[in-house]
Amino acid sequence: MWVVVGLGNPGRRYAATRHNAGFRVLDRVAERWGVRVSREAHRALVGEARSGQDRVLLVKPQTHMNESGEAVGSVQRFYRADPAHLVVVHDDVDLGVGRVRIRRGGRAGGNRGVESIIAVLGVPDFVRVKVGVGRPAAGPVPAGWVLSVPSGEEASALVDAEQRAADAVEMLLAEGVERTMNRINQREAAHGGPPL
Repeated sequence: MWVVVGLGNPGRRYAATRHNAGFRVLDRVAERWGVRVSREAHRALVGEARSGQDRVLLVKPQTHMNESGEAVGSVQRFYRADPAHLVVVHDDVDLGVGRVRIRRGGRAGGNRGVESIIAVLGVPDFVRVKVGVGRPAAGPVPAGWVLSVPSGEEASALVDAEQRAADAVEMLLAEGVERTMNRINQREAAHGGPPL
């Protein structure tokens, strides 16, 4: 079994924000597969699909970003899911706008949702699909930055990145973590990302 979690904040006011990139990627995957992520369970919206022979749960925590671990931990305990088969899709301010990167394990990198998941699971060894939202031009990243809606070229680059992140999720499930990580990360490095 695989568990694919998209991170974001529930509610229409957050739908188009930078912080909800994970929700939007999960929605893309669900749409491609014809799956509704609408069953309320584990403080999340859940949908179920298959990838080859594998059962796949698609999960959108409804706890708000900073408490995502509560929902993910509940799913993990109920299904006895292996953290090695957990994929978390989230925004990343340290990654340039429009870039995608896959990583297994490591620190939370300032993302409170990832931090919450690590705290609840007690291990960092899950796969992350990161969608770059970049940083403001000057100064530290204020909370308002990730909770604001991008526009213009930045919004377009983010839409493209979310599409590629959905591709990456599908590839992870079909071809495995190491092969997908190598292919996606090399492709993204060669691509260089958009000039934003």
